[in-house]
Amino acid sequence: MAAIKRILIVGGGTAGWLTAAMLSRLLGSAGGQGVQLTLVESPEIATVGVGEGTFPSIKGSLSLIGIDEARFMRASQGTFKQGIQFRHWVRPPGAAGAASYFHPFSLPSQRGDGPELLPYWLLGETEGRPAFAEAVTLQKSIVDAGRGPKRFNDADFQGPMNYAYHFDAARFAALLCEHSTATGVEHLRATVERVELAADGAIARVVTRERGALTADLYIDCTGFRAALIGSALKAPFRNMNSVLFNDRALAMQVPYERPDAPIAPYTIAAAQEAGWIWDIGLDARRGVGYVYSSRYSSDERAEAVLRAYVGRAGAGLEAKPIRLNVGYRETAWVKNCVSVGLAGGFVEPLESSGIGLIETAAYLIGYLLPHDGEMAPAARIYNELMTGRYQRIFDFIKMHYCLSQRSDSRYWIDNADAATIPDTLKDKLAMWRYRAPHRLDFVTDLEMYLPSSWQYVLYGMEYRSDLSASRARYPRAEQAQREFQTIRQLAPHAVADLPDHRALVKHIYRRALR
Repeated sequence: MAAIKRILIVGGGTAGWLTAAMLSRLLGSAGGQGVQLTLVESPEIATVGVGEGTFPSIKGSLSLIGIDEARFMRASQGTFKQGIQFRHWVRPPGAAGAASYFHPFSLPSQRGDGPELLPYWLLGETEGRPAFAEAVTLQKSIVDAGRGPKRFNDADFQGPMNYAYHFDAARFAALLCEHSTATGVEHLRATVERVELAADGAIARVVTRERGALTADLYIDCTGFRAALIGSALKAPFRNMNSVLFNDRALAMQVPYERPDAPIAPYTIAAAQEAGWIWDIGLDARRGVGYVYSSRYSSDERAEAVLRAYVGRAGAGLEAKPIRLNVGYRETAWVKNCVSVGLAGGFVEPLESSGIGLIETAAYLIGYLLPHDGEMAPAARIYNELMTGRYQRIFDFIKMHYCLSQRSDSRYWIDNADAATIPDTLKDKLAMWRYRAPHRLDFVTDLEMYLPSSWQYVLYGMEYRSDLSASRARYPRAEQAQREFQTIRQLAPHAVADLPDHRALVKHIYRRALR
């Protein structure tokens, strides 16, 4: 086998450029050293850019790449995201009961040798029975007050609250391009017209209109839903998951604020609708708003009417961009000398911002597993196993948001709760959690994108009932738990007072980027 000296990334956007930036660091390609990285992208093909939200892992990736927080946020019009507010997922608007719940990014409080709070919350050891996220963390109080997750002088990627970001996807890709090329990644603008295979079925070359044939030792497919290499050329099968997650369409709008100093929500809003849900993401100068829906349960015309009703007069005259979604994943995302990253390898609707997190994981695995001697098969097997396991667990997690809903106001919600649409792996988890709380041993660390706490926040936000009465004797530290619940209630107003307004914090960080 020939040693791997050249890698060709086909396709730009967030997937291509984030992969290029991470591999440049992981493989030591800066300054012409190590593996040569080239990215080719067509000036004629626009990126999808479905979502503009991230998961907290993005902070580690930015730090690894070497992009400081202020530069990143100003260049991408970034704002802070401290979690997701789910509106009307449990019950429809107007029904009795809580209208929303919050999935925070900060972990439940557990100081020193103190007890885990979840069992005691389930046993009713909290005063007034607040929602789980409010009982165990300060973050819900902070976002309800419109505060940011950190103070003006906190270090990059650090703050009292855990957080991720919202940003303009096109601007982020442009920043990554600028940064990557400065570290030695070669950038070619050319349109790939065909992919030619060698006798053994591996990719021999990609042929472009402007630059002719391009060759490499490893090809990374970042061509989005087109999957020009892994799908069209290598015929790697795609496992469609629309029988589990029904949404296969989206309409996206860029909505201006009514005034420049309008508050910026420090979380993503996910508002459930009759045949899907609407994302509402606050950037510095605009909101990104979109409706993710199922064509089985809604016409495109009806979907646009639902979106425009949500946006109101702010959407007058604005275009709603249609996007077709290919929900599923490739179980063999690495085939011979080609590996897929991003939409070419799989897609999960952007409910919990898994898209960029999966790109981060894929790029890290490629950098870690890269067979410098050219022996692809062992690395491919491990990559495929790890990515497939991760996709399966993400689909379980997202489906949990739907199948626990109490809504019966449309066929869409009724069918989402049908046991026939729930994966057996998720059924097993839910069955176990009827009489005990989710535990870290329920999760395989290297295959999970979401921490056990995220499962807990969503499970109990969706008002799932875990009856611990038969095991109450296992939880003898009720007084300590009650004191911690009380401490969280008492600290909440102080935490709110200690943290700045979200827009003020964003503006401060933008100014810092100019110094």
